[in-house]
This record gives sequence, C-alpha cells and structure tokens, in this order.
Amino acid sequence: MRLDHFSNPIFTEHDIFEALYKGQTLSPAMIVETSREIQGLEQVSEFKFTEPYPTDLEVTIPEYDALCQQHWFMPDEYKQLDIEEWIQEQCPPWDPNYTRVADELAAFRERNMLDLLRWLKYFVDTCRNNNIVWGVGRGSSVASYVLFLIGVHKIDSIKYNLDWQEFLR
Repeated sequence: MRLDHFSNPIFTEHDIFEALYKGQTLSPAMIVETSREIQGLEQVSEFKFTEPYPTDLEVTIPEYDALCQQHWFMPDEYKQLDIEEWIQEQCPPWDPNYTRVADELAAFRERNMLDLLRWLKYFVDTCRNNNIVWGVGRGSSVASYVLFLIGVHKIDSIKYNLDWQEFLR
C-alpha cells in the first residue's frame, strides 16, 4: 500500500487479494491501482475496486474536499433523511433553544454540510445499535448544540454557554 498526494491509501492487487484471503470486508471507497487481475476480479465479484475520483489531478484542497464530499457511504434511508426536520423535531419551536438550533442549521446548510450531519446521525445510530462506545466530544465540536442533539457528543453547549460559531469557523 502507498499513499497518494492527499494521504489516501492506494491498495495494490496484492493488498486486495490478501484482504480477500483473510476474509476482510472491502470498502467501495478503496482506491486501487488497476491491473488485469483486478479488472477480472471486478467482473467475477461484481465489486468495483476502481477509484471513486481521479487521484492524479492537480487540484486544490477545497476542490479535493468537494470531490470527497460527493461520496457518502451510508444506507439510502439516511441519504434521504430530511436531517433539518429531524433535528428540529428534537428541539421544537416552543423550546427556548430553537433559535440557536435554527441558526446552527442555517450555518451548516450555508456550508453545504447537511450530508455530513446525515452521516453523523448514521454513525451515532450504528454505534448505539451495536453497543460501540464513541468519544464524548473533542475540541470546538462540543460547541455545537446540533451535534449534541444528534448524539455526536454529550456536552450541552447551551448549559455551558459555549459559542457555536467557534466550531464552524
């Protein structure tokens, strides 16, 4: 395995065959150097090993981030989820924190980060359903009340009067 210029791992056919031999799960997000053997394996297994975006392009970091954010690996029910509506149900209009939630959601929407919120809900739900422990929160993310409502962390940023704009700076 080697890394591309964005530090994404690039797997060789040896890496793939070794993973298959060990019974490991393969991810559609894996970037693989294609060869005749890999192309043949794609046809037999109906699993695509080809990279989801070109890695040899000279792109800027924001362009790279935009490319990466086009591929969210989560079930369709989460991809279709109206995450804003779900979050607002957790904090209805009569709740005194509703304005804070609306402001944060507007900032997430403005930054085109609603898919990230959907994926975070998927992540938290998956961890809960499988009894997997995840962190209580790190850094400026604990300032977000929306992330608290989703369950990403357990810090009530309103209770501790944390400025949510620190997170999305």
